[in-house]
Amino acid sequence: MEAARETAEFADEPQQHTHDETLVHDSSVDHKGKLPLRASTGVWKSSLFIIAIEFSERLSYFGIATSLIVYLTKAMHEDLKTAARNVNYWTGVTTLMPLFGGFLADAYLGRYSTVILSTVIYLLGLSLMTLSTLVPKLKACGSEICNKPRKVHQVLFFTAIYFISVGTGGHKPSLESFGADQFDDNHPEERKQKMSFFNWWNSGLCAGVILGVTVIVYVEDHLGWGIAGVILTSIMALSLAVFLFGSSVYRYRVALGSPLTPLLQVAVAAFRKRNLAYPPHSSDLYEVQTADRFQARLLSHTKKLKFLDKAAIIEEGGNSDENRGPWRLATVTRVEELKLILNMIPIWIVSLPFGIVVAQSSTFFVKQCLIMDRKIGSSFIMPASSMFCLAALGMIVFVVIYDRLLVPFLRKTTGNERGITILQRIGIGMVFSFMTMIVAAVVERKRLGLLKNDPTGGSAGAMSVFWLAPQFIIIGIGDAFGLVGQQEYFYDQVPDSMRSLGIAFYLSVSGASNFVSSWLITIVDNITRKSGGHSWFGVDLNTSRLDNFYFLLALIVAVDLCVYVFLARRYTYKSVQKTTVGACSDADAPDPSSAAPDPSSAV
Repeated sequence: MEAARETAEFADEPQQHTHDETLVHDSSVDHKGKLPLRASTGVWKSSLFIIAIEFSERLSYFGIATSLIVYLTKAMHEDLKTAARNVNYWTGVTTLMPLFGGFLADAYLGRYSTVILSTVIYLLGLSLMTLSTLVPKLKACGSEICNKPRKVHQVLFFTAIYFISVGTGGHKPSLESFGADQFDDNHPEERKQKMSFFNWWNSGLCAGVILGVTVIVYVEDHLGWGIAGVILTSIMALSLAVFLFGSSVYRYRVALGSPLTPLLQVAVAAFRKRNLAYPPHSSDLYEVQTADRFQARLLSHTKKLKFLDKAAIIEEGGNSDENRGPWRLATVTRVEELKLILNMIPIWIVSLPFGIVVAQSSTFFVKQCLIMDRKIGSSFIMPASSMFCLAALGMIVFVVIYDRLLVPFLRKTTGNERGITILQRIGIGMVFSFMTMIVAAVVERKRLGLLKNDPTGGSAGAMSVFWLAPQFIIIGIGDAFGLVGQQEYFYDQVPDSMRSLGIAFYLSVSGASNFVSSWLITIVDNITRKSGGHSWFGVDLNTSRLDNFYFLLALIVAVDLCVYVFLARRYTYKSVQKTTVGACSDADAPDPSSAAPDPSSAV
C-alpha cells in the first residue's frame, strides 16, 4: 500500500504519448533553444560532464573545510571554542547561501548560467586564499613566531573563504538540479536512471571528498596551504573548461520568473475567499491547460490543508476579469504546489538533528584525530583530516551496494520504483546517526580513561586514531541513506519550477544544523560551567567532556526520530495528474487515509 502511495506520482502520468519520441517533451530545450533530441542530449552523456565539475568543487571544499579548524587553531592561534564556532558559522553560511543562489537560478539566470557565474566567484575565492597563504607579507605570521595573526591575513583569509561560500551558494543547487534535469520524468527508462543519478552523483562527490581529505590535506600539512591553493585553483579552472565543453549535449530549462510569486498569489486568493463555501466536489475547482511547452506538469488534488483550496473556487457574478485575476483565482496545480512547500516545513525541521550529527564529523571528530596516535608504519604520520575519507568510503561503498543490489531486490519486494520510499531512506539514515553518536561517546570515554591513568602519555601514545574509524564509517553509511534521501526528497517533492530551490532547501538543512550546533555548544558550555564549575568544552579536548556531549546528541536524535516517524506516517507525496486536461478529481490523488505508514518498520 505504502509503495503504491509514493509511486502514485509515476502511475498517474500519461502512459500513451502523441509526441515524437525522438524528441524530449519535458519543457527543456537544447543549446539552440529547440526541443532536444533524445538520442544526442541528456542522460549519462551529459551528466558525466556535470559530475566532473562537482568532483572538483567537493575536492576544493573538503580540502579546506576538514582542515579549517586545524588551520584556525594552529596558524591563527584561535582557541578550540572560537575555532569550532567560526567553522560552524562558515559552514552554516556556505550551506544557507544556496537558498539565494537557487532562487536566482530558478527565477532569472537559469541553472547553466548560475553554475558558470558561481564557479568564477569560487575561483576568485580560491585565488585570494592562495595569496593569503602563499605571499610572505600576507601570511598569518611570516617567518617569525607569533601568538596572533596579522590583521591583513585575517581579513584576506576570511574574505576568501566567504567568497567560496558565495560561489558554493550558486554552484551547489544549480549544478545538482541541472544534472537531474538531464533525465526526462515522463520517459520510463530515463526516470529510473534519474533515481540512480543521485546515487552516482554522490559517488563522484565522495571521490572528490576522499582526495580532498587525503592528498590536499597532506599537501596543506607538509607543503603549506599556499601550494594546496594553487592545486585547487588549477583543478577548478580545468573543471570549468570541461563543463563548458559539454554545452552542446545538455538539456536546459528556461527561467520563467520568480517561482515564489504564484505561491503568494495562492495564499492571498485563499484569504480573500475565506468565507466562501467549498464546492461539492473537487472537480469543480479551477484548473487550466495552456499550450506553452514550458508549462509544468499538472498536480492532482489532495485533501490536506483544505483551506487553501478556496483559492481555486470559481466565483460567480461580479467583475469576471477581476474574479479571474491571478491574485483572486489560482489553479489546483498552484494550490497543490503551495501545499507541497508547507508539507516540507516539518520534515525540514526534524531533519536538523541529523545535520547536527554530521557537523561533528568536520569539527570535533577531526580534533579527536589530531591528539591521537596517527602513525602508520615507523615514520609516516597521517594528517588528522584524512580520517574523514573513511566516511566518504563508507558512503561510496554503501551507495553502490544500495543501487546495484538492494534497490533491484526491494523493487520486486515492495513494488516501489525506488525500492523504499524517500522518507524511509531518510529515517534509516537518522538511525545510523544515532548509532554514530553512541559509538563516538563510548570511544571518547575510553580515551579520557586512558588519559586519566597516564596524564603524561595520554591517548596520543596509547590509543590509535583508528579507534575512531567506526564512527566515521557509520556516519558515512548514514549519509548514504540520509543525505542522498534528502537530496531526492527536496528535488522531487518541490514544484517543478523550483528544482534549484529544492536542492537549496536540502543544503539549508546542513547550514541551519551547523548554526544550531554552534548555539548548542554555547548553551551547553554556559550551563555546565554554571552548574558544575567545569565546562564540557575546555581549552582542549583533554580538559573537555565530549563523551557527555555526544550522549546528549544521541538523546536528541532519538527523540527527534520519534517525531519524524509520526510526521512521515502522515505525509502525502506529490501526485501528477493522469491527464493534462479536464477537471481535477480526487480519484487521481492517493488517498491519505488508506496509505500505509512511512517510514517503514525498519525505521
